[in-house]
Amino acid sequence: MDGFLASQVVNWQAHFGRHDLPWQNTRDPYRVWLSEIMLQQTQVATVHAYFARFLARFPEVRALAQAPLDDVLQLWAGLGYYSRARNLHRCAQEVMRLHGGVFPNTAQQLQTLPGIGRSTAAAIAALCFGERVAILDGNVKRVLTRYLGFDGDLAQAAQVRQLWDLATELLPRRNLSHDMARYTQGMMDLGATLCSSKSPACPACPLAVRCVACAIGSPEKFPVRTRKLKRSAQSIWMLWALSEDGAVWLSQRPTPGVWAGLYCPPLFDKRQALQAVVGQSGESGLQDLPPFKHVLTHKDLYLHPVLLRLQQRPTLPIEGRWVDAAQLTRLGLPAPIKKLLQGELQA
Repeated sequence: MDGFLASQVVNWQAHFGRHDLPWQNTRDPYRVWLSEIMLQQTQVATVHAYFARFLARFPEVRALAQAPLDDVLQLWAGLGYYSRARNLHRCAQEVMRLHGGVFPNTAQQLQTLPGIGRSTAAAIAALCFGERVAILDGNVKRVLTRYLGFDGDLAQAAQVRQLWDLATELLPRRNLSHDMARYTQGMMDLGATLCSSKSPACPACPLAVRCVACAIGSPEKFPVRTRKLKRSAQSIWMLWALSEDGAVWLSQRPTPGVWAGLYCPPLFDKRQALQAVVGQSGESGLQDLPPFKHVLTHKDLYLHPVLLRLQQRPTLPIEGRWVDAAQLTRLGLPAPIKKLLQGELQA
């Protein structure tokens, strides 16, 4: 490979790439790592506010490591994929325990930490330490497969490995301390702006003159992936036990499972199971509220709130505890549960 792609991407990023994101223009691995984890499966616009709140509460890795997991989950609530938050917390603790609060400076070492995979490790190592390693997130896969005309099925591990090899071969070879950060950011920027999944802006792309997909006029055909995850649906009944003084009965969700580690009213697969917990004495007080839909990436949740108003705060025959309104703001709650309890959903 003659270095055309690397030089074009480096030059394009300097003049036309993104430079105003809050996690850019830094070689602080803590900030880069935090942004990379948040940006997995999440739009940049959404991450902005969360990133700022996390830095305000946890300005460096020691603060994050020492914080209770509940505090981390509370700040993460609404971002989804909550295993990321749990791994984020574990990773911070491992950086403190094993590395004295200093992130390792190679992708190989970074991959030994919780929640850091090959591409994330490479992003940190390239952006912060200038290591010659390739990233291969969704944006970069799209840019590379189009540029190369790579039609291997990325649903197959062997084809993904081949693309990793090609991505590594195309990396800059000189001035790595400067160019690796610029190139890595540039590949992400191209995929996020010009080389979009639909209607890519090929005339403005610095790679267009050698892009195979552009030459054949079919950029939308790349990347190739035959196996697609099918959406599923699940109905959940939720016991919304509410005391006269405004406290609500919450339990912490088990790991693994939906909303693992977060707090919400007890959940049941069937209404009969919910009714059995309440018992005959409380059955007449149950009020079925209108169900609502919550969309996850590969699943639709149909939530059925069942309200039970109580005068006192009795101990219910199901794991959990009473939480008053002031305490709710300090707990990690799933976004739809938080909206429901705060009255933002018309239930």
